[in-house]
Amino acid sequence: MRSRFEPDRQLTARMAVTMFLLGLVYVAFIAALIVLLKSVVLVVVIAAALLVAQFWFSDRIALYAMHGRLVSREEQPELHGVIDRLCATADMPKPRVAISEMDLPNAFATGRNADHAVVCVTTGLLRRLKTDELEGVLAHELSHVAHRDVAVITIASFLGVIAGLIVRFAFYSQLFGGRNRDQNTAALLAIVMAVSALVYALSFLLIRALSRYRELAADRAAAMLTGKPSVLASALTKVSGDIARIPTQDLRTAQAFNAFFFTPALGPGTAVANMFSTHPSLERRLEALAAISVELGEAA
Repeated sequence: MRSRFEPDRQLTARMAVTMFLLGLVYVAFIAALIVLLKSVVLVVVIAAALLVAQFWFSDRIALYAMHGRLVSREEQPELHGVIDRLCATADMPKPRVAISEMDLPNAFATGRNADHAVVCVTTGLLRRLKTDELEGVLAHELSHVAHRDVAVITIASFLGVIAGLIVRFAFYSQLFGGRNRDQNTAALLAIVMAVSALVYALSFLLIRALSRYRELAADRAAAMLTGKPSVLASALTKVSGDIARIPTQDLRTAQAFNAFFFTPALGPGTAVANMFSTHPSLERRLEALAAISVELGEAA
C-alpha cells in the first residue's frame, strides 16, 4: 500500500534493524529453551501458536483490554467523517473505527496491516478535543498504519510477551511446586527464568528505542498531511496535561498498551516516563512540531 503520508526512510531502516535484532534474540531464545526443556516440538508449537495468535488477533486483544467496541457511521458520524476525510487525503484504505468507554484521553491504532487495521479513540479524548485537534490525533494514528509500524510493533512485542509469560510460569512453578521437585528441576527452572528475564530486558529496550522514534515520525507525517502542526501540538499538550489528572488505577489498566497510544498513560514525574518511556518527552515532540511549523511557514 502506498499513501500520501510523507515516507520516512529512517523509520523504515530502524524497523528493519529492530526486527533483525529481535529475530536474532528470538532464535537464540527458542534454541535455549529447546536445550533446557529438551523438547523441540513442544517449544516450537507453543511459540508458533502464540505468535500467530498475537499477530492475527492483536486488534481484538487490544480492543478487549481497552474496553473498546467497533462503532458504525450512524453511532459516530463526526468521528467517521474526520477519518473519511483523512483517508481520502492520504489515499489509503479506511480502517475500522472503534470507541473505548474510558475517561483516559487517548487514541491508538492496531491491526496486522492496512486492510485489517482499527483506529480507536476514547470517549475522554472525544470530549476534550476540538474537531481540528481530533483530526491531528487521528492523522497521527493513521500514519502508523500507513507506515506499517503498527504491525512491526505488534510482532516485536511478541518476544517480550512470551518471555514475560515464561518468567511468570517458572516463578509460580518454583513457588507452589518446590517441595515436589528435585534440585535439578529447580535449577533448570531458575535458568529458564534467568534466560527469559534477559530476553525480556533486551526486547524491552529495543522496542522502546524504535517506539520513541516512530512517534516523532508519526507526528511529522500527521503535521505534513494536515498542514497544521500547531493544532497537533495543541492536542498533544491538552491530552498530556489531562492524563496527569486521571486516577492511578485507570492509568495502570492502560499502561500495557503505551507503545500503541498517542501519548503514554503515565503520570508526571514518573521515573519510568523519563528513562524507559515508549514516547519522546512532551517537550521534544513540541520542539519538533514547532520546527515543522516554521518549515511550512504556518501562521503563529
